[in-house]
Order: sequence, then structure tokens, then C-alpha cells
Amino acid sequence: MPPKGKGFYIWKISACEQGNAAKIAYEAHRAGLSHVLIKIANGIYDYNYDSVAKKDLVAPLGEELSKYGISTWGWHYVFGDLPKDEAAAAIRQIRKTHLEGYVIDAESEYKGKYTPCRIFMNELRNALPDFPIALSSFRYPKLHSDLPWTDFLSKSNLNMPQVYWEQAHNPGEQLARSYSEFQSINPIRPIVPTGAAYSAGGWSPTSADVIEFLNKALTLGVSGANFWSWDYCRNKLPMLWDTISSFDWPSAPNPEKDIIEEFVDGINTKSITKILSLYQSDAIHVTAKRTIQGLTALREWYTHEFSGSLKESQISIVDFELSDTHRKFTWKISSTEIPDKIGIDSFGLSGGKIIYHYSTMEND
Repeated sequence: MPPKGKGFYIWKISACEQGNAAKIAYEAHRAGLSHVLIKIANGIYDYNYDSVAKKDLVAPLGEELSKYGISTWGWHYVFGDLPKDEAAAAIRQIRKTHLEGYVIDAESEYKGKYTPCRIFMNELRNALPDFPIALSSFRYPKLHSDLPWTDFLSKSNLNMPQVYWEQAHNPGEQLARSYSEFQSINPIRPIVPTGAAYSAGGWSPTSADVIEFLNKALTLGVSGANFWSWDYCRNKLPMLWDTISSFDWPSAPNPEKDIIEEFVDGINTKSITKILSLYQSDAIHVTAKRTIQGLTALREWYTHEFSGSLKESQISIVDFELSDTHRKFTWKISSTEIPDKIGIDSFGLSGGKIIYHYSTMEND
């Protein structure tokens, strides 16, 4: 029942991949995520709802994630002033969006609110007796003893502490301390910790930090680990996203690369052998200037390009469209020799390989 593998929190869907649900799901898949946690409510109000279009954004994203076998959890920031109404908001969203789990984000506003906590949790459990519920709160419970830990955890299935090592670079040590402190609080629940993937006050986590955090999580024997947040990490810390993506969680290994990624890797490493392995033997490559067919012609063309315009160049994927038999992607070429250029390539696939390839570049 606890999520296994890597997960990411999403605060605002509109801030992730321009709000494109299909692209969010694809990037989650490429990153080897097993679950995504989306904000579904703030206090008594629904969240990630487009008030202009009057459209819920959570359910469509959940549907796209499910195509890759990625589970959707909803998270809810609660305040404790209107516990019955907050519980009603959670129940409403859970039933509407077909989530696989629900996370309570209770922080400073809930300190000392023992009776509201019991009301809130009882309302939830009366309506959802068997639904997976997790608590997400402070990393060190001994520093926040006035939070109703026991009341929250007694009706929760999981504990997802926020182990954010802000202004430091010792995530393994902090995670070990968090884990140890929670073993002294009853009831003890399985822990799925959340690590830092954001910047604050001039501080940012490093790739080494993230690897240390994940390795410590594995050493402690937890089923999975999360990061906060997709919105920030993808947009402002892309190298950190790549580090998290490339980390293989043993029970939920990363998927094989898509043919687009294999092609880009081949271009950037100047490996003609790798590139040609992606084509059918009679594949056709079309540009605005010529059409060639077959592996011999393709080898000659790539050999020529790697000694010329692509010699010192690297390309990166900007956008893409996917289907079972088709790939279309926009890419940017960067070089020390020439200004950046944008191109669009389309692959027609047969038997998982390229049978038809059309390339165009701006100013062609």
C-alpha cells in the first residue's frame, strides 16, 4: 500500500510543463516516478481548478499518469479552524478525482489544535474507512511537540515527513534523525520521506545531496521517497531534476529511453552506430533539400554532418508529440560556432524503428 519508488509533489499544475497533462505524465514516466502528489485542496477550497474554464485539472492529469502506471495521490494543506468543512473538501475531492491516496499537510497552523484534529480525522475515516491516508509535516517531531501527532497518525496509514535540509548539506544525517524520532512516537507508521528540490535564501540542494538522501532512504528500508516540488525543480533546478530522474530505485526501476531520447543521445555523442541502429534498413530521410534512403546513404550523411555543422553542436529537446507509430519533436541546436537554431523532426515508426524521418530547420 505505501508508494514504492520516487515521487514528486505538484503545487500548481499550470506551472508544470505549461499545464499540459500529457507532457507532465510523460516527463513523470521518463523520470522513473512511481507516483505524483497533486494539491487538491487548500483549507475548505478545491485546488488546481480552472475557474475561468470551470474545469478540474486534477482528474485529467491523473488519467494521463495512469497510462504509464503512475499512481496519483492528492495533498491538502489544512488549517484546523473549520475541521468538518476541511474534511468535507477532502472527501469531495477524493471522490471526484479517483485518487489512490490522500496526504494531509499539517504545519504550524495546526499546533495545539487537538480537538479539531480529532474531529477532522474522524470525519475522514467515517467517510473513507479504508482509503490510504498519509500525514506530511515537520521532520523533527520533538521540536514540534504541540502538533497533534498521535491524533493524526492514529488514523493515518503512512507518515511522509518533510525532511528539508535547508541551509545545510547533510540530508543523510537529517533523514536518519527524522526516522529515529518518529520511531518513538505512537503509533509508528511506515515512513516515506520528502526531500528538498527547491532553493531558499540563496541555498540550493546539490546533486550530491539528493543522491545521499535517496541512498539513506534505501538504507533505512523505506518503500519510497518524494521531493518538493515539481514546479520549482523542473523550472529552476533542471540539473537536480536530471539527478533525481537518473537515480534507479531498486523496486521501481527507470523505464527504457524513448527513441527520441536515444536519437538525441546519438547526435550529442556523435555515435553514428547508435543512430543507425534506430532506423529500419530501408528507412527514408527527407529534408527540404534532398531525400535519401537506406543505411549506407544515412551513414554518409551523418558522417558529413558530424564533420561540419554538427561537429561541435549539442541538441536538446524543446517539445514533443507521441503516438504508437509516430514521434514529432522540436529541438534546439547549440554550438560555439553558430547561433542557436530550432528544428522539427518527425519519425514514422515500424517495428519500433524509424522507417520515415523528416527534418526541417528554421531558415531552411
